[in-house]
This record gives sequence, structure tokens and C-alpha cells, in this order.
Amino acid sequence: MTDAILTLKNVAYRYPDGTPALDNCSLTVRRGSRTAVLGTNGAGKTTLFLHLNGILRPSAGQVLCGDNPLDYSRAGMRKLRSQVGLVFQNPDSQLFSASVQEDVSFGPMNMGLEEREVRTRVAESLLAVGMAASADRPVHNLSYGQKKRVCIAGVLAMKPEILVLDEPMAGLDAAMQQELMSVLDQLHAAGMTIIIATHDLDFAYGWADDGIVMEAGRLLAQGATTEILLRDDVQMALGGAPLIAEINRRLLLIGIDLRDNGYLPRSKGELLQAITAQTRQESTP
Repeated sequence: MTDAILTLKNVAYRYPDGTPALDNCSLTVRRGSRTAVLGTNGAGKTTLFLHLNGILRPSAGQVLCGDNPLDYSRAGMRKLRSQVGLVFQNPDSQLFSASVQEDVSFGPMNMGLEEREVRTRVAESLLAVGMAASADRPVHNLSYGQKKRVCIAGVLAMKPEILVLDEPMAGLDAAMQQELMSVLDQLHAAGMTIIIATHDLDFAYGWADDGIVMEAGRLLAQGATTEILLRDDVQMALGGAPLIAEINRRLLLIGIDLRDNGYLPRSKGELLQAITAQTRQESTP
């Protein structure tokens, strides 16, 4: 895989109680990609993420950002966390200031930036996630979805190249999920590399360019989601297949081919559009 922005080389990690979490794990993340990390509970997804920005340090192997091994000195970690922003699954694990503005300003202030630059970054980050009007609100008065947005704003204020999100859709209703995806799509369109851990196969199949499938702390599969999520061993490990992919397969079996120049629908919206287009084509004299 070319132009890797993050790389793990034979990384192993055990928690202090002896629990193995990563086992000779090697993988890469492409610069500018939308990458979904999948695996059952205990597969190593969260532990992997904690290695990507240096919260955990491998007991064996190596993590690289670009071409450079991670520097675990204080200065090295400060630089890394301005490049790789991590958003935890539970926003209450990440929010600790009284107000939204204070919380988002924490990272840039710790970078030693001037107050004027900090204010600019906070305003831009809150605007990017649709929370500009809530800058002075107490954090404890926010909804769960708003807290997740503030967590993302706090990371964006560091101006990272890479945004890593652990189960960002967990606890959000459908409308909130769509709003969050709009924010992430805008960030990706601006050039940011986005990595998301998820259990949602349909979301991964429809959204991600690349997929990483973890099993028992090892890499089971890596590549285009439209390819690896159709593999029998991956479907067995994840407990199923993306619904859209299965619908495409069943339609092909009965002679209905929705491919457009070789491209099959990947999401519910694309599937409905393809069916509508084919229906109109067949009804045209």
C-alpha cells in the first residue's frame, strides 16, 4: 500500500495484567483515505488506536507516522498529538472543562500558542462541527451528540493531519449520525485522513475507501472495503456481510444487474437510485 501515513510493524502489546491485546500486528493507513477498522469486541481495535497517538507504547515492534518511528519523548508526543487526533468512544472520557470554549482551547493552549491563535482555532473548530453558537454553554448541559461534536472540535483545534474516532456513531440516533457524517465528509474533502472503528458493516461498506479487519489482536484483512468485506473468512470473523452487498449478490442470481460501468451500489441511497434508474430504463419504449 503506497503513501502510508501510519504504519504498524509487527506490533505486540500486553496490558499490565497480562491480557494480550495486539499480537505481531502489521498494517498501514493510506494518506488521505477514509479507513474503517472492524472486528468483534476484544479484537484489538481500541488498543490499536491508543498506539496510533502514543498513549500506549508497544512492547515489541514499531509504529511509524509517515516514514518516522514514533518519538516517545515529551516533545515527540506533543508533536505526534498535533498530527494524530484521537476521539474516544465515550465523550465524557474526553471532556473535563466547565464550558465548551474552555474545553476546545485546552489542546492549543498546551501547544504554547499565542492567545489570539488559540481563539482563532477554537472558533474555526466549533464552526466546523456546527457548535459555534454553543461556545459558552456548560459542557454538562450538552446532549450526547453535542458532546461528541465538542470532542471532535477539541481535536480539530490541534490541526491534525489524521482524525481517529473510536465508535463515533455509538449512542447517536439516525439524525445525529447523519449530521456527524456530514462533518466528517467535509473534513475528508479538505484533505484529512479519517480512521473510524465500527461494528457497522453497512456503514463501512458504503463509506470507507479502505478496511482493516482485526481478529485476536492480529490483522486478518486489509484492502478496499468493497473487496475484503465479501471474503468468506472476513464475513465469518465479523458475523455477517454488508446488507447492500448481499442484496446485490441476490439480484445478480435472478438476473438483475445494477452495475453502472462496473460499479455496484454501496449504500441504501445508491441502491434505490440504481433500482429506480433501471426501472425507468426498462419502462422506456
